[in-house]
Amino acid sequence: MMDLGSFTYQAPATNKANPASGYDVPEGVDIRGRYDAQFARILTRDALQFVADLQREFRGHIKYAMECRRNAKQRYNAGALPGFDPATRYVREGEWTCSLVPPAVADRRVEITGPVERKMIINALNSGAKVFMADFEDALSPTWENLMRGQVNLKDAVDGTITFHDKARNRVYKLNDQIAKLFVRPRGWHLPESHILIDGEPATGCLVDFGLYFFHNYASFRKMQGEGFGPFFYLPKMEHSREAKIWNSVFERAEKMAGIERGSIRATVLIETLPAVFQMDEILYELRDHSVGLNCGRWDYIFSYVKTFQAHPDRLLPDRFQVGMTQHFMRSYSDLLIRTCHRRGVHAMGGMAAQIPIRDDPAANEAALELVRKDKLREVRAGHDGTWAAHPGLIPACMEVFTNHMGNAPHQIQSVKREDAANITEEDLLHRPRGARTLEGLRLNTRVGIQYLAAWLTGTGSVPLYNLMEDAATAEISRVQNWQWLKYGVELDGDGVGVRVSLDLFARVVEEEVARIEREVGKDKFKKGMYKEAGKMFTRQCTAPVLDDFLTLDAYNHIVVHHPRGSSKL
Repeated sequence: MMDLGSFTYQAPATNKANPASGYDVPEGVDIRGRYDAQFARILTRDALQFVADLQREFRGHIKYAMECRRNAKQRYNAGALPGFDPATRYVREGEWTCSLVPPAVADRRVEITGPVERKMIINALNSGAKVFMADFEDALSPTWENLMRGQVNLKDAVDGTITFHDKARNRVYKLNDQIAKLFVRPRGWHLPESHILIDGEPATGCLVDFGLYFFHNYASFRKMQGEGFGPFFYLPKMEHSREAKIWNSVFERAEKMAGIERGSIRATVLIETLPAVFQMDEILYELRDHSVGLNCGRWDYIFSYVKTFQAHPDRLLPDRFQVGMTQHFMRSYSDLLIRTCHRRGVHAMGGMAAQIPIRDDPAANEAALELVRKDKLREVRAGHDGTWAAHPGLIPACMEVFTNHMGNAPHQIQSVKREDAANITEEDLLHRPRGARTLEGLRLNTRVGIQYLAAWLTGTGSVPLYNLMEDAATAEISRVQNWQWLKYGVELDGDGVGVRVSLDLFARVVEEEVARIEREVGKDKFKKGMYKEAGKMFTRQCTAPVLDDFLTLDAYNHIVVHHPRGSSKL
């Protein structure tokens, strides 16, 4: 029996440890991941029972939501366009607000993001940012080791005991007195956790991430960080408010289990799919007791635009670096998000600054910082309440821009209403982007996609490439854009080459870019890495007759390692 604050939770009787895995598991749960004594601190019988209860209660709802996604994709591929749902017009036009923002997270002017790695967590919490979003999703390769060590790291961070000894630098890292508020991003609804089987099926990845973290940390978090609220979360990849409704029910179930007040858990939803931009009011409405806003997940949003319109040759994107926030459809999305959030009383968070410091070139570094400042000035003037940075070195510049504009106010929820954005139409949000397509764009997509995938396959999900911190979203844009250009044989008209993208051209580009990667990283690193395997996998994805929904779903099978192999008895 385990005491959980004001609530005592006891798992049903079981036959104790799973003899094949070494973990003490409840009935119907089978752990195929490697046994580790540290992991066993997280994978306790009561914690696993909580995860299993969530899985059993909500798996039918999750499967239905995924089926609805597939049906929507079929409609889009048949020529339909996403748009506002007439059936929920009453939600969009109604006068309602979300619950008041908890004081602990009123000021979110700069947030830093990164994977749940031990040193990263310490540096991010100490970075001077207002919030650190610890990521189980796009910035993490979901190996068993990464996921479980991430849970151990977060528990130590919430307890305030986390340290890291960097032996190479002979330096010990520990938390400062003043640290950022911790948000955690679980995986999306679509990703399985194949190292944990519940009733013979892989667990839902996000329920594992959420359930283990919440179970072990809610009491300490509310006392140490949340000022009576929390824990706090970021929720990714949603396409419809029915998916937000499931999260709301999960939160209510967790609050009931823990015996804490309804509305204690708070979450910010990333609006990073094209269908979700037409559901922002509805998503907030479903989460109105648990919401602390929406975020412009702009890289995934671009990926989603291409994926949604994969069968629409009249909506091909230009080179991805030309698809910025000044494009009409991107600016419309940002403006409508601000108006929606402020009308409902919650934060409207801006997008990611992915630049990383260029230490060996001061002039290039200053030019990159100036681009960041301009982007953040655009955001704060538009009405955003905060923004994202991928590297601690960007935080002073971002903080300065937001503070110069906002002063001592923690946010702009009341002061910037953006009623002008009430006139944004479906046509504005679907506006065809302008720009050129180039051979260099095809090459860069290929080079970045292969290098990211090679890192992901070897356990790294956040990768510095060409002075940018890349995560899965960049690889996804690269993949789906290459696929679409190949499918329609587009003309590369932007750099005077004038050739059409074909299988032969793409095969040559892959061969040349793999050779370039080998020159750039060096023969030893290339030989030890999985660059050739990544090149084959990326090529297969880009040339597949049917576009896979997610690169990481296909690649995930290559990082699942079962211990022991074969079946185990419960």
